[in-house]
Amino acid sequence: MEQFDEKLDHLIKEALLEDIGAGDYSTLSCIDPAAKGRAVLKIKQDGVLAGVQVAEKILKYKEPDSAVTFFMQDGAAMKAGDIAFEVTALEHTILQCERLLLNCMQRMSGIATLTHQYTDKLKGYKTRLLDTRKTTPNFRLLEKEAVRIGGGVNHRFGLYDMIMLKDNHIDYAGGIEKAINKAYDFVQQNNLGIKIEVETRSIADVHKVLETGAGKVFRIMLDNFSPELMTEAVKIIDGQFETEASGGINLDTIETYAATGVDYVSVGALIHQAQSVDLSLKAKV
Repeated sequence: MEQFDEKLDHLIKEALLEDIGAGDYSTLSCIDPAAKGRAVLKIKQDGVLAGVQVAEKILKYKEPDSAVTFFMQDGAAMKAGDIAFEVTALEHTILQCERLLLNCMQRMSGIATLTHQYTDKLKGYKTRLLDTRKTTPNFRLLEKEAVRIGGGVNHRFGLYDMIMLKDNHIDYAGGIEKAINKAYDFVQQNNLGIKIEVETRSIADVHKVLETGAGKVFRIMLDNFSPELMTEAVKIIDGQFETEASGGINLDTIETYAATGVDYVSVGALIHQAQSVDLSLKAKV
């Protein structure tokens, strides 16, 4: 949590600098710097709410004494017309934080809403939903947080917290066996304490991981397998490794893949296909 807060502070600092620059002249020109005001976060579209805690962080980063009264929490089902929170702060703070606050919450709520639609499809199955690294540069922190709020599970955050041997790694390394052994040796020699996942593209690849990966690999990714091949692969693996389905899975097909018994399904669309939700921050006078 401490690392999350540090990263969020950095994101807020850079985003406010990007937006305010040399000065918020619109506000400076007509608003008394000492004036206190109130504003409410209005919901204008149904969905899953995400980002209220982030909104508070943004306001308190700019003005530590600002006060936020919550009427709804992250993960709540929201309806058009709902009020998520009320803020009391300097009017300069409200006006200067407004766009960043809304940009974060609208994007996060859109991702949480879509994630919830996917997780609804998985009810009754053991399969869990993973996100990917297909994120907006420098906004991954909050996009992945939105997936978590929507009911999904965060996959690795970056290239440093897990080894994932994908097709290009395997081809460059000279095959699955070499890639696994080199990666395992690297982890041991450097005392990294991180896990290794391997992508497979065929049943033959699955057999290679079974022969080479015992005690080295923790999860097998089954990439672009049909549901029929996925079922076969899961039976072959037989619980020796965690399994992950990946590759073009969408709302129409996710339940079919869950029915194969695979442990996880990863969906890049959770983030890159999500539509922002309509919200507004309005002065309360």
